[in-house]
Amino acid sequence: MRSSSSNLALRFWQALILVGVFAAWHLLTAPGILPPIYFDDPHRAPFLFGEPLKVFSRIWVWFAGGDIYRHLWVTLVETLLAFVIGTVAGLAMGIWLALAPTASAIFDPYIKALNAMPRVILAPIFFVWFGLGIASKVALGVTLVFFIVFFNVYQGVREVSPVVLANVRMLGASPKQLLRYVYLPSAMSWVFASLHNAVGLAFVGAVVGEYLGSSEGVGYLILQAEGVFDINTVFAGILVLTVFALVLDWVVTLAEKRLMGWQPRSGETERI
Repeated sequence: MRSSSSNLALRFWQALILVGVFAAWHLLTAPGILPPIYFDDPHRAPFLFGEPLKVFSRIWVWFAGGDIYRHLWVTLVETLLAFVIGTVAGLAMGIWLALAPTASAIFDPYIKALNAMPRVILAPIFFVWFGLGIASKVALGVTLVFFIVFFNVYQGVREVSPVVLANVRMLGASPKQLLRYVYLPSAMSWVFASLHNAVGLAFVGAVVGEYLGSSEGVGYLILQAEGVFDINTVFAGILVLTVFALVLDWVVTLAEKRLMGWQPRSGETERI
């Protein structure tokens, strides 16, 4: 009961802050509410920051008319493909190099160099290679997701307790059993620690790719609105993308709770 009450109180304060932010936004962009002294040009504040009522109206028209669904679907497909491909590639490469010290020493400077490269500058190259369709956005997203997963998996495998490894080997575990029951669980703990960032980066890669060159997607809608100085539509697109990203993060949280249920919760080890 106490936990339920605390959760309700938490949700209340979160909702209150959200309402306060939108209320402040409305007040600061409505010259008719605040004294005219706050506005050198009555039309400048709405032009620069949009008007929340018009922004919400634009979002309503998008969803009521169905115009937004095709663009959301394209952005979702790009994000999921980049997330899955980047995560799998980072997981496989991280485990391989963590278990192969010689290969790790050979590839170490190249991986660091690629990680240091600003990935946005690769977008024009991907457009040339893969065109303006989904493939170029997925490629950009993969380059963002891969390294964060790779480094977490690499570190997780290398930090497996030597005592645990010695005990499992003493019990006669084969290399495949070591991989399945020791290395992979250790790596997955680190993977899920980074998945929230990974899904966010996959989403960023998809939207940035759409913004730089595309014919569909939510990033494309924002780009078109900026071209005609429609600030309300720009903010509408930003709000839709924000909610979309929060939904994806929530899905990752559900998957983490389901797949990592075997881990003891904080404090359980001490009580045992």
